[in-house]
Amino acid sequence: MTIPFTPLPSRFLSVTDLDPDGIVDLLDLADALKQGRSPAVDSAPLAGRSVALIFQKPSLRTRVSFEVGVARLGGQPVVLSGKEVGLGARETVSDVAKTLERYVDAIVARVFDHGILEALADAVSIPVINALSDAEHPCQALADLQVLREHLGPLAGRQLVFVGDGNNVAASLLLAGASVGMHTRVVCPARYAPDGGILTRAQAIGVTTGARIEVAHDPVTAVQGADAVYTDVWASMGQEGEAELRRPIFSPFRVTRTMMAAAPDALVLHCLPAHRGEEIDADVLDGPRSIVFDQAENRLWAQMAVLLRLMRPVRPLVDAATLPEPTPLPVAIGSRSPGRPAHG
Repeated sequence: MTIPFTPLPSRFLSVTDLDPDGIVDLLDLADALKQGRSPAVDSAPLAGRSVALIFQKPSLRTRVSFEVGVARLGGQPVVLSGKEVGLGARETVSDVAKTLERYVDAIVARVFDHGILEALADAVSIPVINALSDAEHPCQALADLQVLREHLGPLAGRQLVFVGDGNNVAASLLLAGASVGMHTRVVCPARYAPDGGILTRAQAIGVTTGARIEVAHDPVTAVQGADAVYTDVWASMGQEGEAELRRPIFSPFRVTRTMMAAAPDALVLHCLPAHRGEEIDADVLDGPRSIVFDQAENRLWAQMAVLLRLMRPVRPLVDAATLPEPTPLPVAIGSRSPGRPAHG
């Protein structure tokens, strides 16, 4: 018996481009890739195919994980900076998209404005993948679900708490958590709450999966009952000019040992880069409950799964008999070599 193949649409711009079964399918495939159990590991399924990687924003994890992921699958990544491409400035987004479509088999773009992704996807028939926009960060959310499954097992009924700015990362987590039945709470200053449309969509999904989707504003009770606590920078790229304004507003929402005392067994996540001493204290980020580097690693596997599902023929890749229930792993070991001391 094989896992039913759940094809993705021709675009992956939002978590809601997938139904709950599609998310689980991707997570199972990402696990199989990570554990070497997928035929795609050795068969170079993207041989002869090219993927354009457009970066309007600088990147470490997104660029390296996508570039390495495409190469591991046998494809050719073509990396382009925003300045080189000039989306909407040097030439129209549509003209860029239609030109690239003649050369490459998929477009991955990390942009400031989500509307650019929509315009790219509307102009072409090849897959377009959101590698981050001001609205969502869906590939990050998939990696987050994968690492949480590894450490917690099934996610239905678990409690994830995101503390900080109700930004693109928080938005995708609300949608992803709702889709897998995971209770998800964003705790933030009232004026920095997640987009109302995103919250409404997540709550509607939660009604069907049993997930509680909440927004709260009290940092004192923020993490009570949490199985995992997640934070991100207070001022994202493009918001650097607001950093001084935001700092006093967000300072009560810093993730500290005092805050974590209300959930002493909770895992700690951060999508990185981190500002130790601002949104999270160093002794929490580098502490024994932190899984941030496991989380970062899973960007590679989750994105390889997305690439395969978007670019491969419709056929199953994994035998269900080889996919046991996710087993919780020891906390904070990640890819650390045996014998190497932990950070912190």
